[in-house]
Amino acid sequence: MNLSWLGQYRDVGILLLRAGMGVMMVLHGWPKLAGGQQAWEKVGAAMSHLGISFWPVLWGFLAAMSETLGGALLAAGFLTRYAALFLTFTMAVATIMMYHVGHGAFSEWSHPAEVGIICLSLVIIGAGKYSIDRS
Repeated sequence: MNLSWLGQYRDVGILLLRAGMGVMMVLHGWPKLAGGQQAWEKVGAAMSHLGISFWPVLWGFLAAMSETLGGALLAAGFLTRYAALFLTFTMAVATIMMYHVGHGAFSEWSHPAEVGIICLSLVIIGAGKYSIDRS
């Protein structure tokens, strides 16, 4: 069975992908953002796996903002490529951290890697027709 007729709904597919990922990122990011300095420091400590051990509170805050604000921007389709780029970086750090914490176990690092791949794809694809960006 050839499903090529679904190509006419390409922008609907991008909308579902973008809005779904955006909402999920907000749901992951908001508790971190609302957690204050303690939560930010814990999240920011992930940067130590890249050899960056200074300013963990700042890095954690930026990661929480990336997930929360970036997710909202992604869902709305506004500044989509920039939001997705920040989310890609955040997920790359999360992947590296989970790789180290899980001692290389695929089940530990695969989820943030998958989200990062989706976000990187959105950097390339753009927001689609049904967005504020309309790109």
